[in-house]
Amino acid sequence: MTINSSQLDSSGKVGKFYGWSVVATAFLTFGLSVGIPYYNMPFFYDYFQKSFHWSLKEITFGFPLAAVLTIWVGPLLIPRFSPKKLIIAGTGLTALAFWGFGTMHGSLLLYFAFYFVYTVGYLFSGPIPHQILVSHWFRAKRGLAMGTIYVGVGLFGGLGAFLVRGLTDHYGFQTCLKIMGGLMFLAWPLAFFLLKDKPAEIGQFPDGLSHPPSDGHLKPFSFSHLLHNRSFWLLLAGSVCSIGAIGSINLHMKFVFRDAGFADQKVLNATWATASSLILWSSIIGRVAIGHLADLFSKKRVMTATYFMVVATILMLLAVSPSRPSSLYVFAVFFGLSMGADYMLIPLMAAEQFGVNTLARAMAVILPANTLGQTWLPYFVSALRQHFGSYDVPMMVIFSIAMLGAIAIALLPKDPSRTLNAQHRESVIGNKADLLEH
Repeated sequence: MTINSSQLDSSGKVGKFYGWSVVATAFLTFGLSVGIPYYNMPFFYDYFQKSFHWSLKEITFGFPLAAVLTIWVGPLLIPRFSPKKLIIAGTGLTALAFWGFGTMHGSLLLYFAFYFVYTVGYLFSGPIPHQILVSHWFRAKRGLAMGTIYVGVGLFGGLGAFLVRGLTDHYGFQTCLKIMGGLMFLAWPLAFFLLKDKPAEIGQFPDGLSHPPSDGHLKPFSFSHLLHNRSFWLLLAGSVCSIGAIGSINLHMKFVFRDAGFADQKVLNATWATASSLILWSSIIGRVAIGHLADLFSKKRVMTATYFMVVATILMLLAVSPSRPSSLYVFAVFFGLSMGADYMLIPLMAAEQFGVNTLARAMAVILPANTLGQTWLPYFVSALRQHFGSYDVPMMVIFSIAMLGAIAIALLPKDPSRTLNAQHRESVIGNKADLLEH
């Protein structure tokens, strides 16, 4: 493909670069598909407990069970479809699941079935397709672009916290669940008409440059190669531990508040909404700031510092009390900053360690594994809470697991260029072999 000189500006870039339009659209679709449903589903757990007389363990078992049953979806299906198609299919499945949550009447079997549908929808329309989109469109400013789309998750999730509280107060929690499902269809026209999977679709290159990137021709690593790579396992283990800790805090936060003395339902709802919105909105600052820092400094050092921040916020949660009003705000802001950067840094590190052409395969394994961590670890916390009668011991266990995750990231190699150079050599050898065959 050639670029006419009239299309270039003084810096050698193609005029009217479409990448930032993709980021703006992904900002909205990511916020709709993940920000609203994922971060606000735990709001309804105590309503399930009171209305259907389910135990905490039964309620929190839905997501981990679905995560196990859908573990095959990432590696088998996601690399086969374009990000645009995945987002459309995934938001449709999420809409179906939330309509189901709003119509069920105490059947645990139906609850688990709808959680299965929701989890497939989350895998299809959640982080993976949006991370792949940004990684194809950007190289030099990938961190800033990735941070920007994650802002959508925080913004929509924070607004959703007030939305679900207001709708539930006025119309009941089941009607609120149905409305949340209907909001997913807003992503369809955005994805269908505005998203472009790759710059090549409209004759452009990443970052708006006039030439293809140096790594654009590299063959992706195979699943076998990844599974025999020490760096892959360190990134997988570190992310699973940290995401599991974050998932445990998100899911149990309302119950921790209740145990801490926020007993009245309206006060508890208001406390949760305040904390959730502060967490998600402060995550906006974390995502943009950390994304920019990841473009300027070592991604490994930035990611390690962020993971240790997650460790510290677990102790802050246990300090929240009605007698110390400021403790809620301190916890929420620091947890939001660390949580916002945590999710976003994983694809950035994966792209740096294994190359952008391997990102889809790497994340097709990492994200389902992270989903197992962020669902089964909270379930484990539920069992510990039931056994010990308080959250003191469960949160110390989560603290230890989060610490292991931070250590794993600290052990990643400083310079992944050796691995990528080997990939380059394999690609060149493969291309020469193809030429000789012809």
